[in-house]
Amino acid sequence: MEFIGGKFLQVVIALAAFAAIIGLIMLLVDRAPKSAKDKVTIVGFLAPAAILMLVGLVYPALQTSLLAFTDAKGQPNGVDNFVWMFTQPEALATLRNTVIWTVLVPLLATGFGLAYAVFIDKARGERVLKALVFMPMAISFVGAGIIWKLVYDYRGPGIEQTGVINYLRVALGMDPKQFLLDAPENTIFLIIVMVWIQTGFAMVILSAAIKGVPVELVEAARLDGANPWQQFRNVTVPGIRGALVVVLTTITIATLKVFDIVRTMTAGNYDTSVVANEMYTQAFRAGEPGRGAALALILFLLVLPIVVYNARVLRQQREIR
Repeated sequence: MEFIGGKFLQVVIALAAFAAIIGLIMLLVDRAPKSAKDKVTIVGFLAPAAILMLVGLVYPALQTSLLAFTDAKGQPNGVDNFVWMFTQPEALATLRNTVIWTVLVPLLATGFGLAYAVFIDKARGERVLKALVFMPMAISFVGAGIIWKLVYDYRGPGIEQTGVINYLRVALGMDPKQFLLDAPENTIFLIIVMVWIQTGFAMVILSAAIKGVPVELVEAARLDGANPWQQFRNVTVPGIRGALVVVLTTITIATLKVFDIVRTMTAGNYDTSVVANEMYTQAFRAGEPGRGAALALILFLLVLPIVVYNARVLRQQREIR
């Protein structure tokens, strides 16, 4: 009976998702030109994308949302998974780490990217300097995690160090350090990897935005006696506000979803887990799909307002133009 009930629930979810997609198509068609030929054309173009959205996005999202309110056996358990998330020490540590990542990574990556873009603007060898900083963006998160794991590698005292940083520490007469094992600073060392990757992205976007600031405004500020810092604060920053918002929100979303770096370097051990990693651990390692789904739902709710805000800012900029 439980199997039949579970299948029936899946069918209901699929039908509800299908009805939602059909309703969306009908709404779009209703607002489109009233010609019958136009309506058929619109439906023909929208239907394949709508079916793919139904199968790959809407149905899994609805099923995950319902799964978040079930236990390990698939039985409804109310909000127990969310209670666990906000009361158990390991779950609270995961949420704490996610907050630290979300605050530090966007601010540091955007700050470093902006500073670098300003300092090398119109400098000799600008293209080469940009390429060097942007290069980490071409590396996958897994690849970056492996590289930095080797950089942080630790061997016991008296053993030759293979990690770059510990090799330098020993050469300077200091003891080797277990960068990835010692909490809570190990989370900071993982964050450095994400900042290293995202700084190039921030630099490229902000550099292009800086070049779009009208030269006349900068020259006018200079003639008015503004020093370089005042020119940057009162002319450059307001001129690139839209790009700053896009960079900050994009990096924030990427940070909230970070999984590969943590999984590759520590597997979430030693108090370094984040929401995306814990979601995987609970769903596929601990046999608690309900908890994994609850974490996925929380992650979705964290990302959603940022996406909405980003879309609103871009729409306002488009209207101004």
